[in-house]
Amino acid sequence: MRHFPAALERLSEQFARLPGIGGKTAQRLAFHLLGLPQEEAEAFAEAIREARAKVHPCPACQNLTDRELCAICDDPERDHGLICVVAEPRDVVALERAREYQGVYHVLHGVISPLNHMGPDDIRIKELLARVAEGGVREVIMATNPDTEGEATAMYLSRLLRPLEVRVTRLAYGIPVGSQLEYADEITLLRALEGRQEI
Repeated sequence: MRHFPAALERLSEQFARLPGIGGKTAQRLAFHLLGLPQEEAEAFAEAIREARAKVHPCPACQNLTDRELCAICDDPERDHGLICVVAEPRDVVALERAREYQGVYHVLHGVISPLNHMGPDDIRIKELLARVAEGGVREVIMATNPDTEGEATAMYLSRLLRPLEVRVTRLAYGIPVGSQLEYADEITLLRALEGRQEI
């Protein structure tokens, strides 16, 4: 016997398909949405439709945009000879929050992950290689996550970029600020030691 109307169950199922949303949270979101005034619920639905219709990958860097080129690629003040490679659009947001990086980006839309059926042809590698082959790029910074898939992707890309005579670097990483050495794993400690700087 069904406890809720079919439409409510379908709405809850759609929320549950979102990453990080479990069954109870999906149900709570569905009930919340139904409790909104009609105009707010319609505005929510319209925002989803508008985002799906207008947001697309930037033809230069593959980041998400609603313009011909994204704001970063279109900015003449940015250093277009410096490309930071990230896995997802949300990584661009994280790096931009620091307000230190002045180059441009390339978004892969994933990493090489055989377990998740993601190979080199499933992410935006060809676009990166074509961009670097055009010339004018001095350095490519690998900023994929420091996990197995991120490391494998960075190493794979560095091998592909080597013949193009461009400098390939990796973000430094190690002990996070505010943490304690006793809780760091061996790989993190090794990377922290390798990336040490003079003070």
